[in-house]
Amino acid sequence: MASKSTADFLSLITDDFSIQRGHALPFGATIERGGINFSIYARHATGVILVFFLPGEEEEIVAFPLDNNINRTGDVWHVFVAGLNPGVEYAYKIDGPQTLPHRYDPDLLLADPYAIALNGRPVWADQRHSKLPFRRAILVNKEYDWEFDQPINRPLADSIIYELHVRSFTQDGSANVNHPGTFRGLIEKIPYLLELGITAVELMPVTEFDELDNDRINPDTGAGLRNLWGYHPLSFFALKSGYAAGDMPGSEITEFKDMVKALHAAGIEVILDVVYNHSGEGDHRGPIYSLKGIDNSSYYMLAEDGSYMNFSGCGNTINCNHPYVRNWIMDSLRYWVMEMHVDGFRFDLASILGRDQQGRVLDSPPLLEQIAGDPVLAKTKLIAEAWDAAGLYQVGSFPNWGRWAEWNGHFRDDVRRFVKGEPGMVGKLASRLAGSSDLYQFGRDPGHGINFVTSHDGFTLHDLVSYNEKHNWANGEGNGDGDNNNLSWNCGAEGETSDADINGLRGRQVRNLATLLLISRGVPMILSGDEIGRTQQGNNNAYCQDNGINWFDWQRLGDNQSLFRFFRLLIAFRKSHELLRHDSFTIKEGQGLQIHWHGHQLGQPDWSYGSRSIAAHLFGHNTKGVAPDIYLIANAHWEAGTFQLPNLSHQKWHRFIDTSLPGKLAIMDDEDLQILGDQSHYPMGARTVVVLIGR
Repeated sequence: MASKSTADFLSLITDDFSIQRGHALPFGATIERGGINFSIYARHATGVILVFFLPGEEEEIVAFPLDNNINRTGDVWHVFVAGLNPGVEYAYKIDGPQTLPHRYDPDLLLADPYAIALNGRPVWADQRHSKLPFRRAILVNKEYDWEFDQPINRPLADSIIYELHVRSFTQDGSANVNHPGTFRGLIEKIPYLLELGITAVELMPVTEFDELDNDRINPDTGAGLRNLWGYHPLSFFALKSGYAAGDMPGSEITEFKDMVKALHAAGIEVILDVVYNHSGEGDHRGPIYSLKGIDNSSYYMLAEDGSYMNFSGCGNTINCNHPYVRNWIMDSLRYWVMEMHVDGFRFDLASILGRDQQGRVLDSPPLLEQIAGDPVLAKTKLIAEAWDAAGLYQVGSFPNWGRWAEWNGHFRDDVRRFVKGEPGMVGKLASRLAGSSDLYQFGRDPGHGINFVTSHDGFTLHDLVSYNEKHNWANGEGNGDGDNNNLSWNCGAEGETSDADINGLRGRQVRNLATLLLISRGVPMILSGDEIGRTQQGNNNAYCQDNGINWFDWQRLGDNQSLFRFFRLLIAFRKSHELLRHDSFTIKEGQGLQIHWHGHQLGQPDWSYGSRSIAAHLFGHNTKGVAPDIYLIANAHWEAGTFQLPNLSHQKWHRFIDTSLPGKLAIMDDEDLQILGDQSHYPMGARTVVVLIGR
C-alpha cells in the first residue's frame, strides 16, 4: 500500500506522467498544456537535481537528476514534467566546484530565483516555520480576473507620493481593521488615503524576506528584534507571504492583486520600493538560500580572492551588469508591470545598478539604459535612490535617458537647514523651490526630482523638530547605527515635553516644512504618518522595531486633526494650482511658471550669507489661461519682520497659509480665504511661512 505522502503526490499527476527534455526559456516554472517546464541558469554547475515536496512536508517525495547532455542547453538546465499539476512545492540541489569563487553544496535545497511564490511564513514571525525558510517554490496558478483594471498613467509631475510600510500601516490595534498588517488591511484604509488626497502609494519592500534574520535584542525589554522593513530580499519575484491574510499557498499573490485593483479603482497608483542591489544571503558568513548555491560568481560582485564586494552595506552586491543577471532583473520588472499591474518603481541604492562587474562606475550603464528604453516599461515611473553605501552620490547626475527621476537628497538637506535657521541657505532654498534647475536643467525637468523632507530613513517630521540627536538604543547596537547628521533641531528640549511654547514652535516648524515641500516644484513625497505627527521616539533607523515605534498609531489622527487638515488642504491646493506642477523650466507656447524673487522690499532679495528669509512671486499662464498669482514668504529668522507685497491690478491678495497662527487659522479652506486689509505689506512672525493667493 502506498504511503499517504505518495498517495497525495499521485493525486497531482496524470496517467501520462513522464520526464522529458524540456526547453531553456522562459526561466522558472511554466505551467503549460500537459505539464510544467522547469528552467534554471547555473553556468558552473556539474549536476542539478529537481526535488518535489508536498506542501508543508519536510521530506522530499521525489527527485529527478537532470541529464547533462539531454537537459542542458548552454548554461541553462531544463526539464519538462508531463502530467504534473500545480499543488506541489519544488527546490533544486546543485553540485559544482567546491572552491572559491563557487559555493556549491549538493546537500542544500535552493530556491528558484524566478519563483513567484515561496514557502515563507504564512504568519508573520511564526517560529514554527523556521526549519524550511524560503527554500522551496510553490507552484500556483496565475489566473486572475483583473476586470477592467488599467494603468492610471498619471504624469509623474502631477503625483503626490505617500511612502508607507504594508505591515506597519495597519498592524496597531488602533487601525481597527479586519486584517491588520496585510494587503487586505491596506485596502480597508483606502478611504483615508482618498481623504488625505495623495495620488500614489510607494510601498516599502513587499518581496519575500526573513523577518527573523535579526539576532539582536532590545536591551531595555529583552525582546527579540525583527527585520521589519524588508530591505534584505530573498526573491525579486515572490511576495512576502506574511503580508497575506489567507493561509492558502499563493494567497499573497491574489491579495496583492486585489489591493492594486482597489487602489486603481480609487485613482491611486502603486509604486514598489525594489531592492535589486543585494540579496538577503549576506556575506561569507550568511546563509545559502538560493543565489550563492546556484551560481555565486554570476550573481554577485566578487573580489579577486572570492570575497563579496559590499557597495550595499549589507554584505554583498548583486552583479547587476552581468548579462544574465541584467536580464533576470528586467524579467522581474516586467513581471510586476504585466502580471501585477504596478505603476512604478523606486530603486533602492540605484547607483549600484550603474557599476560594472568589477564595481567600477559606468558612464552609460547597460542595465539603466535597458530599463529606460524597455517597451513594456515605457510608461512606468522610474525613481532612483541615486547613491549607494560606498559613497557614490549621483543626485542630479544619475544616468537617465530622459526617463529616470531621482530622490532629491539636496532638497531634503537644504530645506531642513533653512527651516532650522542655518545661515547661507536662502539661495539654495530658492533653487529647491524653483524645481532644482541647478540639478535638472540639461535635458530634464522639475518632475525628475522627487522632493522629500523625511523618508523611512531618518527622523519622522515630528522627530525632526523634537530631537537634536538620534536615540537608537532600542536597536541593540549601542546607538552606533543610523545617521549622525540629521539636520534637526529640538526647539529647546530633547524629546517629548509639556512646555506649551516649545510644542507651539514645533508645530509651526512642522507646518513650515510641510508647506515648503508641497509648494515647491518637483514631485512631493510624504512619509506615512507625518500628517498626524507620528513619532519614532527619536529613533532614526527603526528598521528592526516591529512595534509602536514603527506602527501607525491611528489614535494620533484624532489628537492631531488640525495637522491632518493642514496636510489635506495643502495637497488639495497643489492639485488645484497647475502652475506648481508645470513640468518645464521654460515657457512653451505662452504657458509656464515665472518666479520673481523678493525680500523685505520688492525686487530686493537678500542672498547674503546672513539672510534667513526670501519671498517668491509665482505667476504665469496655464492651460486655462492666466493662473492665480501665488506669493510665498519664508522667514526662518527668530525675529519677526514685515514684507512688501506686489501690487495686483485685477486681483486682491488673500491669506491661505500663515504657519504662525494656531489651529485652523494656520490654513484656510478655499471658501474661507480672507482678503488682506493691507494689500501692500504683510507682517511676518518669526520662523514662519506664509502663502497668499491673488483673486
